[in-house]
Amino acid sequence: MAVSLLRRDKRSAAASLKAECSRPDGRGVQLLNDLLDSVLSPERALAEAEVIEWCKCLIAGGESFDDFCKMVCAYDNATLCGLVWTANFVAYRCRTCGISPCMSLCAECFNAGEHTGHDFNMFRSQAGGACDCGDSSVMRDSGFCKRHRSTASLNIPSVPNELMMMSEHILPRVILRLVQHLRDGYSEPVSDPATERDLQKTLQQMDPLISLLEDLTKMGGATRSILTRVLANHQIYKDLCSGDLCTGEKTYAKKNYEKYLAALKGSGLVTSKERSVTSVLDQMAGASNVTILGATAGTGQMDSSDEEEQDGNQRVGKRKRVELCNSTKDPSIMDILKHKCFLEEILFWTVKYEFPQKMVTFLLNMLPDQDYKIAFTKTFVQHYAFIMKTLIKSHESDTMSNRIVHISVQLFSNEELARQVTEECQLLEIMVTVLLYMMESCLIKSELQDEENNFHVVVNCGEPLLKNNTYWPLVSDFINILSHQSVAKRFLEDQGLLQMWMNFVSFFQGMNLNKRELNEHVEFESQTYYAAFAAELEACAQPMWGLLTHCKIRETQGYTRTVVRYCLDALQDWFDAINFVDEPAPNQVTFHLPLHRYYAMFLSKAIRCQQLDLDSLLPDQEMLMKMMVHPLQIQASLSEIHSNMWVRNGLQIKGQAMTYVQSHFCNSMIDPDIFLLQVCASRLDPDYFVSSVFERFKVVDLLTMASQHQNAALDTEHERSMLEGALTFLVILLSLRIHLGMTDDEILRAEMVAQLCMSDRTHSTLLDLIPENPNPKSGIIPGSYYFENMLSAVADFKAPVFEPGGSMQQGMYTPKADVWNQEFDPIMVILRTVYRRDVQSAMDRYMGFLKQTGKFCGNPWPPYRERAPLNPSYKGLMRILHCKTLHIVLFTLLYKMSMDHQNMSEHILCMVLYLIELGLDNLPEETVEEEEMFGEERCSDSWFHGTNIATNLNHVINYVRVRVPETAPEVTREPPASTSSDTSSFVQSSNTAQVFSLVAERRRKFQEIINRNSDNAIQNADVRPKTSKWTAPSSTPQLTTAILEVRESMLSLLIKLHYKLSGKQNSYYPFWLEDSESTSRLDPMQQSHGDGTTAVERILIKTAARSRQNKCSIEEICRKVAPPVPPKKNSSADKKALDKEERRQKARERQQKLLAEFASRQKSFMETAMDLESPDSDVAMDIGSSEQQDSETVYDCVICGQSGPSTEERPTGLVVLLQASSVLGHRRRSTEPKKLPTSDEEQIYPEDTCGTAHDVRITDLQQYFKDSSCLQSVSIGWEGGVYVQTCGHTLHIDCHKSYMESLRNDQVLQSFSVDKGEFTCPLCRQFANSVLPCYPEKSEEKSIWSPYISKTLQALIEEVEEQQEQLGMFPVSISSVTNLSKEMESVMKDIKNTTQKKYIDYGKTPGSPDNDFLFMYSVARLNLELELVHRGGNLCLGGASATTKRSCLNQLLHVLAMHMRLFRIDSAYNPWTRLTRLTQVIDSGICDDEKPEVPLLYRDISSLLLILVLTMPQELHKEHFTCIVKVLYNLLYTQAIATLSVRFSEEERTAWKNSGKLKIMCNSDKSWEVLLSHIIGELSKGKLYCASDTDQVSMLSTSVWSPQSIEYSIQQFCLPFLRTTSLLQHHLFGDDLPNCQRTEEEFGMLASYLGLLLSSLQSSDEANSSSCLEWPVAALDIISQWCSEVMTSAESHSEQVMNLLVQDPQWSLPCLLQLPENYNTIFQYYHRKACVHCSKVPKDPALCLVCGTFVCLKGQCCKQQSYCECVLHSQNCGAGTGIFLLINASVIIVIRGHRFCLWGSVYLDTHGEEDRDLRRGKPLYLCSERYKVLEQQWVTHTFDHINKRWGAHYNGL
Repeated sequence: MAVSLLRRDKRSAAASLKAECSRPDGRGVQLLNDLLDSVLSPERALAEAEVIEWCKCLIAGGESFDDFCKMVCAYDNATLCGLVWTANFVAYRCRTCGISPCMSLCAECFNAGEHTGHDFNMFRSQAGGACDCGDSSVMRDSGFCKRHRSTASLNIPSVPNELMMMSEHILPRVILRLVQHLRDGYSEPVSDPATERDLQKTLQQMDPLISLLEDLTKMGGATRSILTRVLANHQIYKDLCSGDLCTGEKTYAKKNYEKYLAALKGSGLVTSKERSVTSVLDQMAGASNVTILGATAGTGQMDSSDEEEQDGNQRVGKRKRVELCNSTKDPSIMDILKHKCFLEEILFWTVKYEFPQKMVTFLLNMLPDQDYKIAFTKTFVQHYAFIMKTLIKSHESDTMSNRIVHISVQLFSNEELARQVTEECQLLEIMVTVLLYMMESCLIKSELQDEENNFHVVVNCGEPLLKNNTYWPLVSDFINILSHQSVAKRFLEDQGLLQMWMNFVSFFQGMNLNKRELNEHVEFESQTYYAAFAAELEACAQPMWGLLTHCKIRETQGYTRTVVRYCLDALQDWFDAINFVDEPAPNQVTFHLPLHRYYAMFLSKAIRCQQLDLDSLLPDQEMLMKMMVHPLQIQASLSEIHSNMWVRNGLQIKGQAMTYVQSHFCNSMIDPDIFLLQVCASRLDPDYFVSSVFERFKVVDLLTMASQHQNAALDTEHERSMLEGALTFLVILLSLRIHLGMTDDEILRAEMVAQLCMSDRTHSTLLDLIPENPNPKSGIIPGSYYFENMLSAVADFKAPVFEPGGSMQQGMYTPKADVWNQEFDPIMVILRTVYRRDVQSAMDRYMGFLKQTGKFCGNPWPPYRERAPLNPSYKGLMRILHCKTLHIVLFTLLYKMSMDHQNMSEHILCMVLYLIELGLDNLPEETVEEEEMFGEERCSDSWFHGTNIATNLNHVINYVRVRVPETAPEVTREPPASTSSDTSSFVQSSNTAQVFSLVAERRRKFQEIINRNSDNAIQNADVRPKTSKWTAPSSTPQLTTAILEVRESMLSLLIKLHYKLSGKQNSYYPFWLEDSESTSRLDPMQQSHGDGTTAVERILIKTAARSRQNKCSIEEICRKVAPPVPPKKNSSADKKALDKEERRQKARERQQKLLAEFASRQKSFMETAMDLESPDSDVAMDIGSSEQQDSETVYDCVICGQSGPSTEERPTGLVVLLQASSVLGHRRRSTEPKKLPTSDEEQIYPEDTCGTAHDVRITDLQQYFKDSSCLQSVSIGWEGGVYVQTCGHTLHIDCHKSYMESLRNDQVLQSFSVDKGEFTCPLCRQFANSVLPCYPEKSEEKSIWSPYISKTLQALIEEVEEQQEQLGMFPVSISSVTNLSKEMESVMKDIKNTTQKKYIDYGKTPGSPDNDFLFMYSVARLNLELELVHRGGNLCLGGASATTKRSCLNQLLHVLAMHMRLFRIDSAYNPWTRLTRLTQVIDSGICDDEKPEVPLLYRDISSLLLILVLTMPQELHKEHFTCIVKVLYNLLYTQAIATLSVRFSEEERTAWKNSGKLKIMCNSDKSWEVLLSHIIGELSKGKLYCASDTDQVSMLSTSVWSPQSIEYSIQQFCLPFLRTTSLLQHHLFGDDLPNCQRTEEEFGMLASYLGLLLSSLQSSDEANSSSCLEWPVAALDIISQWCSEVMTSAESHSEQVMNLLVQDPQWSLPCLLQLPENYNTIFQYYHRKACVHCSKVPKDPALCLVCGTFVCLKGQCCKQQSYCECVLHSQNCGAGTGIFLLINASVIIVIRGHRFCLWGSVYLDTHGEEDRDLRRGKPLYLCSERYKVLEQQWVTHTFDHINKRWGAHYNGL
């Protein structure tokens, strides 16, 4: 039966089967199964189209599959979108609507939802994703689109049974066939390429089947629920996979099943069948949740361990790998898999095949079905360990990682689901175990501290696992599930898990150890530090931030206590493992201390949010001492690295130091470290802490009062910067309040201010630089409302500005004045700078602010800032400021400063003063008075009595005993004789401060603390007493003890330093003595801005205010040091000092003067040389205007520097840039720019452009008229014409040749191509590619000017004719070949080669001289027209001054004229005679084969003018020029009237014809009515008007014509000609152009400038166009002659007559397309649009902004003869210049010839910033100013000059 069904038509067979199946007897089902046995038989290839066809027909049950789809979709009740996408898909994320940070929407749902005003962005998916629309666990309902609102699905009926009946029977078999195929196709070792190809083939073969399943999932809820039943049902799987299939297949099924078992075994997994093994494991797992198990003990691991072994042997690492002897693993997690349903086995194969994209998409497409989601999540968790094992071994780990995360992020973002699998499937245990398993594969022995006895193991950052971030998917999932509160709580409650986690974190503790190279430079700079920092941030810090989020409130303090306890245990284990006692090993540092940081962050959270008591969480003192060592070591190493002490370790160590403080890492690295040190400092003995700091920084030996010392630990050149480092560290430690009591708002504000003070920032840079809490749910999301508010409070927005010819600026934020005034905090800046230069930059900006606001004019010191109050728990920190050790250091440094010892710096003094002032601001509680009373009795120490800084400032120290080298000056000095008797007594006296050894001090304290902590004294043995650092090596001079007489207190030293800093004696005088008012008169904070003197004064004021005694001391010191002096008598020393000061002052002034002079010179050079925009900067430079001087023009050569005239033998040339241009060809008639199409309805038609119109005209003319005549009747070059521009500099042509030669030999990479003749002007560096010879001027000819009025027009006409005839008789000087003529020829060649052949050859016979002739005068025409465009399209005042660039037109005209004169105009066709005389009508019947000449009325007047002018002999007299213009004006006027007459309606024509006849008697030549009526009469003779009446006129005539409108139209018709002619006259004769205010006056002004109107007439307001006429012969006769030319030729082309007769010379200015306001409009339409040529969606789509063409950038698909599409288009559309908008990047790229540059973007976001490559995805809006700049550069052809970064594109764009 099945066989007969197979032969039938598929649809009818399916229909009958469906009918059979619905009967109750079950026969149909049997039949169906038989049929399926043959259709889905394993022998048949899956890829057969037949198989898929049968499946489709059977599922549809007789319907067509498409109809079936529609029917099922109607019952789709899914409320989720669930659209699945792969990498590179454009999706959206809305933070306003999202609950989970991973939320994403497809474009369709996003655009259909309400998101206006929300904080959203567009992004390109990295790993793929799915649309969350409709899923209320991930986003708020308000953001759903209309389709997925929950109400939408309520009224959908449930699906009828019989519709889906066939699917229920067929789908299990289809899935089975899929599984069989996967089993058959798999073969084990994936590493060899052949197997890999086989696997790929297996996957390809099942493509059609997967596609079918995908189609089913897309039909909606009905099919998904059936698929879920099939996939998740245990019974179906059992029946089919081991079940009772017919006997023929039994053997196959068995074999197939065995293949599956083999694959399981090969993966090192155990199945449920292997009971014996599992029972062993069950017993082991039963013992406890987490079993400790030897790496090879459990039988379950036997399979995988041998694989591991091989793996271990392959890696030849630098250091041997360590295998752990007991790893913490639960074998059931790593090694057992039982498959009970299809879904589980399909996932197993998906993993085995390394996540093929199609399978992933199918599995994800099913997710909207809730039952499936739960089943799939559980299956995924069950396979989790297996997935990660496969990932570690994979070759394509990147791709695989992305696909794993693509799945897991959909499953684990849902809190409810995550909680469920955590409880039911032990998800957390699995994850932590797998992480441990992963890291255990790359452990090595730690070499930190005690290398021999170190038992700690750390990860090896050089392993691929860490280097390639392979652990990323796992960690990312872990962070994702920890963001759910219920899951995190479970984690924090499970002690076993926490312990495992701390074990995991300790693998990273101390990784990537750096050892300082002392001798050689390191050979190989390892870059593993990237991996180390990434690993700590991702694997340790981010889970930590995740956990911290859930420890915010009091109720959770139990969790914090537990974590802190485990941290301390882990730290204790670590100290034991590395065998650490009390001293860190020298010259090594690791930046990775995650255990310390966990402890610090949980501690901070406990105090800040949970009100826990700090002491209850702290360990004993000994542990604290140990804990502070390594973080302190890092701070000291930072200072060493910046002091270049690690320079032999290469650049990478600097990289580490920078990364450690960089914004993405700082709050997981340096901030916790500093906080931990603050905690230690607040709880340990302050003397111990301070001495430890100075010892770590290796500057103890420097802290001596002797002027010389020996330092065993440091070289002299490093001493200063290390001391600065130590003091700066102390200041940061005491000033920073990030974890000690600042609120989140204050922290954000401080961070923002610090970043803005370094430099103005764009919004996105600022977002990037502010360290955000790495946990995404922290609430402070960058870009949030909270961030914006703070930003507007501290900064002002500077909108983007434009410097002409400069770079595009972006919108910037700059600090408000109040911020500089009150909030600029140099300490925060120092903490946050990655580069040291940023600190300087902040100080420079601060100085600028003070100068600008007049607050302070000198060199300011960093301002001192009051600090936020400390949280009471940390009050102990301030004891550091009140400890004797610190005071001794401060005293010593003040003394060294005042004595000018070497290696002291202003920065050191600044920090010393900062510390003193901090001490004064944080005095201890007990009263000062009490201290003063006991003063004498408490002589416990030889330096200071007490610890209060206020008292100690005042304490005088008389003598100090120091150890110095014998060579030091202190040794020789004997005590003064007068005191010799007391010498013996004062040496013993307790007033001599002892030699001060910080190290000894520190040892003593350490000993005390340890004794205090341990009862048994045995522990003392641990402390190895070290020899004192003072015993110097024998080679250096012996140390000896000397006694220094000091007799100073800190106060007296401060006052001395005040004198030193101010440079004046007695500069300090206590102000309260001048004014007996109280001390409080001066608020010290008013003095916050200033230099060192201000700082000293501020401290003295504060000291005086703090205690009476200090106030008296200050007064006394001032009196002692400064006895009142009679003013005149200056001691000689003073005098010298004064002289010195004066001399200095004078030298300074001289230097200023010189600098100013230099600057002004430079400025004037820049103005003349670089000035691209300025109107008429300098007449002397402007050699374009050939001045009428008697002497010859003198040129300066910018290469050899000589001046002289240009001669025939040694010509001078202008530096010019020749470029092909199609700008004019893109002009349109309408003044409105064309809009860029953004929908399929809108289109751009190129028909209405100037270029097209001219092309059509020349083609029409060539059809009916003689070719040579046609080529003189129009101009070409509207597209691909050559534009010539110059920078105005000249050089000798021979100098230029040698310059080019030197450029050719220059090896430096240039951005231009010397072989193409390109170079940069030697003076102003402007881009150029040719030299235009300057024609030697013959001055004598200029002087023979005949007064112009005397000759009649007739006489002049004859003179012109004579000159034309001379032309043929003796050709110009080309016969004598000179250097000049050679150069002129070569430049002509250059001009021709600038453009493409197709833009030159318009003639029927290519290469004919007529062609060249046409090309040459067209070059002149183009340059005139472009100049007109640059002047704004007219010659009114505005245009004239706007852009009078340096012009080279005069020289260009000479070159063109010289070449054009070679062409002899045939006198029979000379247009001049036809213009000025009545000729006999030549009988047209003479030669029929030859086409007639072009009638004069069809000709282009401007072209005629240029032909006539350029073919005249060289020195053209102005009177002749005027004569030519007058004659041509008559013809122009006639054309204007003829054009008008065509626009009239028939009635109007008759009316005007008759009215004109009446006026024929009066001055008929100058009356337009007469002429009009005459022309209408003449042209009516032929049937000209009849043809046109019907179609054209209806369009043209809209209103009734009045005399005024006719006059206006005629003027408009003539103006373009008058404008170009005026410009020509200006360049030829150097006359200044006239100017006028109103556009109405332009016609009259130009007419009188050209001599068409006599100036006497001009007084009348409006010039009349007809009053300019001056006819050489009777007007009506010559007009009749011109009209008859048209009439005679009209028979051949009657339908074209009108088109040819109507000329419209008016074009609006060229402009680019009009772009939409919002960039999204362009992006949405074009980024998925298919290319017209190849019909694919381009990878990089681009748009031409000139014509709107859509092209593929770099697309190989549209390549033609090795030219990619953009380059090709730039040649066709812009003759080599193209402006393209790259759709996917929002930037504009400009192609110019063989080079291109990235121009920038014209779309900016709301903060005035570009978003190149749409990385941020914020909404972008058109910046019209930028677009204008772009358009301006296009129109003025200045891309080459203004944009600096050009590269060659090699036709590949």
